[in-house]
Amino acid sequence: MFLNSHIKVSTLFFLLSISLNFNAQKIDPDDSFTFELCLPNSFVNKPYKTIMQGLVSASPYYQYTLKSGISFGAGVHYSYFAINEFRMPVKVFGGIHTGAAFLKLGHEKFWTERFGTDIGCKFGYLQSYAVSDLLRSQGMFYRRTEALFIEPTIGFVLSADVNCSYRLTIGYPFYGYSFTPETIGYYSEMGFDIAEFSKNCSFLNVGFAYTFYFNGKKSSADD
Repeated sequence: MFLNSHIKVSTLFFLLSISLNFNAQKIDPDDSFTFELCLPNSFVNKPYKTIMQGLVSASPYYQYTLKSGISFGAGVHYSYFAINEFRMPVKVFGGIHTGAAFLKLGHEKFWTERFGTDIGCKFGYLQSYAVSDLLRSQGMFYRRTEALFIEPTIGFVLSADVNCSYRLTIGYPFYGYSFTPETIGYYSEMGFDIAEFSKNCSFLNVGFAYTFYFNGKKSSADD
């Protein structure tokens, strides 16, 4: 329900921005900087999906696009999942901070003066830090996990000016580690199938992004 509402609101704002930006010019992508801000919703690993609630996922990155549309990028990624204390047998407060550095390979192209797509895949290395009052009571400030990171993405891009655009972005990050209640300091299986504990954490990212093009294509009026 919450995910569907978020997607509907995101789509509404994206369509509204289309109706308001009548003076946009076609952009010839070159080097650019993008900042993505998304709402993460966990999947696959049932304990992770049940116990952890995604609050934010952000990814700033630089990208260079060739004339052919092939693009190369590099950036950083951050996400935060809070512990849903209402899903725990005891009150537990805290969450999981994850930071990653990544490279991006993809294809970026404007198909009309206003609309473009950016399809790609981010891959890199992450470190996650689980913090909770239970861990602190056991003498641990955090529990750290290191793993690989991969995220297929697609962006539906709308030009707003010769140097900038907005986009509806959808991604599906895979974190190369699993989650159990022990991660946050609770030593119980909580009725979950043990097979679930071996599944990697993944989630759906839906949100918006802003892109600044350093060498935007100028309209004839600007020449």
